[in-house]
Amino acid sequence: MAQSYGRKHLGTGDEVIISAMEHHSNIVPWQMVCDEKRAKLKVIPITDAGELCLDEYERMLSDRTKLVAVAHVSNALGTVNPVREMIALAHQRGVPVLVDGAQSASHMPVDVQELDCDFYAFSSHKLFGPTGIGALYGKTDLLEAMPPYQGGGDMISSVSFEKTIYNTLPYKFEAGTPHIAGVIGLAAAIDYVEAIGRKQIAVYEADLLAYGTELLSAIPGLRLIGTARAKASVLSFVVDGIHAHDVGTILDMDGVAVRAGHHCAMPVMKRFGLPATARASLAFYNTRADLDALTKAIHKAIEVFA
Repeated sequence: MAQSYGRKHLGTGDEVIISAMEHHSNIVPWQMVCDEKRAKLKVIPITDAGELCLDEYERMLSDRTKLVAVAHVSNALGTVNPVREMIALAHQRGVPVLVDGAQSASHMPVDVQELDCDFYAFSSHKLFGPTGIGALYGKTDLLEAMPPYQGGGDMISSVSFEKTIYNTLPYKFEAGTPHIAGVIGLAAAIDYVEAIGRKQIAVYEADLLAYGTELLSAIPGLRLIGTARAKASVLSFVVDGIHAHDVGTILDMDGVAVRAGHHCAMPVMKRFGLPATARASLAFYNTRADLDALTKAIHKAIEVFA
């Protein structure tokens, strides 16, 4: 998508704006296309709480800005970004906005028309579906203006040695044999989440987040990384004197699964001066008892390394 958009819209000196809390998947493609088109990548700074500096973002928008690409929810911090406001500010200057919804699609209601985003992308495996598939929403006029990024299969209407005529949307971007099994699995996952209800999921997970934040904040030597006022159900933390990988190992021995590392968000770790964090990602299948077990296991890890 980045390659296709860049070919059409980017030139020397043009700018793409991303944030300092992006997943690598929303950094590397834009670096690649900016290198190819001699464009510039600009980064919105974040506060110590892990919130975007909106005043700085507004100042960064200019006539050279050709796209804003920002995460709806940070995978490393849990921050829920004010994407509706960011989109409105960008649109005042005629700048389209891509929202990375990988971390939001399964946790909260999302209405792309209400947001008025120009592109919205999410991945299946974050939505309890199969790996290797996802979805990209885009406004018709932008998608029609973009050239295909792959050739073959159903992306053509007719082919001759003189000229190939591309198919209509969405087939123009769906070259080759579709990931049929993945599509069926993703549809089942979406039906599953919709049956539970995204609003209900958001309310339940907010309660878990509040409870978990209270428990972990009371642990001596533990520091939560990402304390934005608007957060999704992510508890990312470090413990004084213990590497995050060691914390994760002790927790694993107690049957508590967290992820430890840079979470494919190395610039975020650099911003906070950390090599890694331990991250407990909460979903609607978790309970308060799980958070009690997490807290107990963290105390055990502290005792082990005391």
